[in-house]
Amino acid sequence: MASEARAGATLSRSFYARDSVTVARAMLGQGLVRVLNGVRLAGWIAETEAYAGPDDPASHAYRRTPRSSIMYGQPGYAYVYFIYGTHHCLNAVTDADGVPGAVLIRALIPQEGLGLMWQNRGLSSLPVTRTERGIADGPGKLCQALGITMSENGLDLTESAQLFIEAGVAVPADEIEATPRIGVRGDAETRARPWRFVWSPASRRC
Repeated sequence: MASEARAGATLSRSFYARDSVTVARAMLGQGLVRVLNGVRLAGWIAETEAYAGPDDPASHAYRRTPRSSIMYGQPGYAYVYFIYGTHHCLNAVTDADGVPGAVLIRALIPQEGLGLMWQNRGLSSLPVTRTERGIADGPGKLCQALGITMSENGLDLTESAQLFIEAGVAVPADEIEATPRIGVRGDAETRARPWRFVWSPASRRC
């Protein structure tokens, strides 16, 4: 990651204590950092999706369950879940304490620790360029590349030294695409909500 991003401060709880749509957009360009076995794995967040509470049938918090209870807690915590029996997905809890919300981190532009990320993916060769998003161009790939499992569920992203988000690079508004979320359940209005955010130049480079 660029030196200015490496020196960036860990994002405070106030960053997350906003509605999930606002946070999902603001998260683009921030630096996701995972320290695994003493190695720093990091990159710029390039794709996110926002999820709300009882008014969002696509959200785990549409109905409160033991799994989704963390979405009702303090903002700034990691919510990790296991899906399809094969993949983990990383979310950051948003909104005020007691108001459910989360942002799914869908893709990363790797900047540090690419060799270990590639190894974690079980792949045999390194990418051609430093910005190769094929290492982490989906929520499951991202978690596999960073070694994120259910062990990281509930970590405080504002305090943890193992998993956190730090100030990254500014992303101009005209470089952000807002589209419907991928593969969500619900009625037509729910499926059409433009709550997926993509850093467009990042996707074109990778």
